[in-house]
Amino acid sequence: MNRSPAAPAPGPTLLVIAKEPVPGRVKTRLTPPFTPVEAAEIAEAALADTLHTLLRVPATRRVLVLDGRPGPWLPPGWTVVEQCDGGLDQRIAAAFAGCTGPTLLVGMDTPQLTPELLAPATGPDSWPPGRAWLGPAEDGGFWALGLAEPRPDLVLGVPMSTPHTGRDQRLRLLARGLSVRELPPLRDVDTADDAAEVAGLHPDGRFAAAWGRLARPTRQPVEAGPAAGGRGR
Repeated sequence: MNRSPAAPAPGPTLLVIAKEPVPGRVKTRLTPPFTPVEAAEIAEAALADTLHTLLRVPATRRVLVLDGRPGPWLPPGWTVVEQCDGGLDQRIAAAFAGCTGPTLLVGMDTPQLTPELLAPATGPDSWPPGRAWLGPAEDGGFWALGLAEPRPDLVLGVPMSTPHTGRDQRLRLLARGLSVRELPPLRDVDTADDAAEVAGLHPDGRFAAAWGRLARPTRQPVEAGPAAGGRGR
């Protein structure tokens, strides 16, 4: 009996590692000039834009690895799993360990992401054996990491949140014999200057709307004085 060839997988597993956008726990480098509540609003918009964009990317499944609880910002189509304890390298490694087959991790700090930027890593020929994808961030980290075989040892022990994290991760992949392809570099949203630039790159998104609502050109930290009960915004 003739058998039809197996249909190709629609795409890799997509992973997003994120924190619940709770005031005081996210985007702390935006405070000041923003309040913790406002910084959390900006973080929520960045996360929502990322999750909605990835719904338009070919994928076998989509998994949000979350520190916290889901909220109204979570669109349908995502499976939520709890983040493990430990450093960022341990949490990323554990997220990959829960997957099989090609897996692409995307961060929550690049709301300017588009399906076109991810297209090289989501096509039918993007994942030969031994392939890895790395999306470098302009601050020296990385915004995306893709592994054809998602092994924890490819990440564990790589120093995270340093100016050379992206370089160190790339060297780890090469040392394990992988063929590394790069995605375009992107700017992470960490500071108010980052947020202003990224909002301009994606003006129609939730992130740009939140930034436009909350950012005011005249906003500056105000020192406490005799007439003030404390520091203003």
